[in-house]
Amino acid sequence: MGKTSARDRMKNEVNAGSMADIAFLLLIFFLVTTTIAEDKGILVKLPPWSEEEVDPTKLKTRNVFSVLVNADNQLLVRDELTSIDDLRERAKEFIMNPDKLENLSEKPTKAIISLKNDRGTEYKTYLKVYNELLGAYNELWNDEARKYPKGGDTKYTEYSDEIPLDIRKEIKGKIPMVLSEAEPTSYGE
Repeated sequence: MGKTSARDRMKNEVNAGSMADIAFLLLIFFLVTTTIAEDKGILVKLPPWSEEEVDPTKLKTRNVFSVLVNADNQLLVRDELTSIDDLRERAKEFIMNPDKLENLSEKPTKAIISLKNDRGTEYKTYLKVYNELLGAYNELWNDEARKYPKGGDTKYTEYSDEIPLDIRKEIKGKIPMVLSEAEPTSYGE
């Protein structure tokens, strides 16, 4: 047997036995701590399912603000061709009816906005129309919130600490959001 020199005894080696354990622990750490973003879409609360027969109620046509979007992405609001830019103001005027006109809603609690799309409507157009209608309600709620003490420039939001819960409920009671979406029709119907 030959003699081993000091140089042979000092070989540089890395012990890789625990490397797999470390990689596995890092993988678990990143899987546990990583959050995956979800697309929320439009948050709409649907009514609970019921087996009971629904009694169709008769609505006064003056209380229904019908918005129809056709396959060419054109808006027909209460039988008038309208642009999306005018939709918010028309909806606010319909809901509040400040001049007490006979062709607008009787009062905000009776106002119903009916939205109906064609199956050929672009999703982008549908979202714009939906956002304008929601924006109308938000602006009305903001205006109402400013009338309360400490209202000032506060913006109404459902979870705002600036406006107490009882006042937020009162505002929603005065101007409830009633947005009815009808089933889309086939192209061109």
